[in-house]
Amino acid sequence: MAMDLTVVIPVYNEEENVDRIIAALRPVLEKLPLAYEILFVDDGSRDRTPERLRKLAARDERIRVLFLRRNFGQTQAMHAGIQHATGDVIVTMDGDLQNDPTDIPMMLAKLEEGYDLVHGWRKNRQDKFLTRKLPSVTANWIISKTTGFPIHDLGCTLKAMRREIAQELELYGEMHRFIPILAHQRGARCIEVVANHHARKYGKSKYGLSRTLRVLLDLLTVKYMLTWFASPMKLFGMMGFGAWGVAFVAATIAGTMKVYAGVDVTGNPLFLTSVLALLAGLQFFSLGLLGEVNARIYLSQPHKSTYAVRSSVNFRKDREEDEASASPRIRRAA
Repeated sequence: MAMDLTVVIPVYNEEENVDRIIAALRPVLEKLPLAYEILFVDDGSRDRTPERLRKLAARDERIRVLFLRRNFGQTQAMHAGIQHATGDVIVTMDGDLQNDPTDIPMMLAKLEEGYDLVHGWRKNRQDKFLTRKLPSVTANWIISKTTGFPIHDLGCTLKAMRREIAQELELYGEMHRFIPILAHQRGARCIEVVANHHARKYGKSKYGLSRTLRVLLDLLTVKYMLTWFASPMKLFGMMGFGAWGVAFVAATIAGTMKVYAGVDVTGNPLFLTSVLALLAGLQFFSLGLLGEVNARIYLSQPHKSTYAVRSSVNFRKDREEDEASASPRIRRAA
């Protein structure tokens, strides 16, 4: 039986939080008139997180777990969870109890209004100002201006989205932060809502200032994908023509100086500039052609996975002996 709702929670070394997450989620999910599952993705934890997850899954078949072979990163863990989700709606949230499960019904109500993706805005964020809040505000402002997508908080993991939209997204690097932008680019109707945010009480944060730089580097990739990915020759071709324009102007001035002023062409910096610009133009056109070929190859091939699963719990293939006579494993809330 297909489930209405899947809650995807990537975790890494969160042994103190996984039980508390379930305790916080259950009262909220039980009140919803929906069948649900909770899908944990253990991203190569080195503490007792896997042990605790197995115990939780043994007590409740609505709790499913993917164990990745190593620590691939939050984006890959989230991508794994999304690809294995079976609910019509997917909710993603952090495993550190900073997201508030009580926001889920409000976000689902927004989906009912006709939106495809609802993403949270931690307006009253409970984090350190210099190391977390200020870099986040700065990065979000740059991203919003660069992409033209109005956003206050791309770093909020709490999101609700329709499965058909979520499973179309290709996530790698730090791309989980750009989910609303990537979904919008594919025609999804997105809306940002104010969400609650709590200070971390247990465990240690895995984020630091270095992540801000990585996010900004990924922004370059996102901007390229949004604007030029389908036709890279338009970008590199314009750069090539620009370089040739510089070459023409420099060569014209150098020639004029030779004819009218007797300036030696071989020692004229403008002549050297024209030669370099001509070569640069040829390189830009070559990059454009290579980009076009790679884009066509990529678009024609099946997508490859960016993660590897070691084992799983409470998935259909894990209980083949019960399939013939099994009743639905996800009950609907009363």
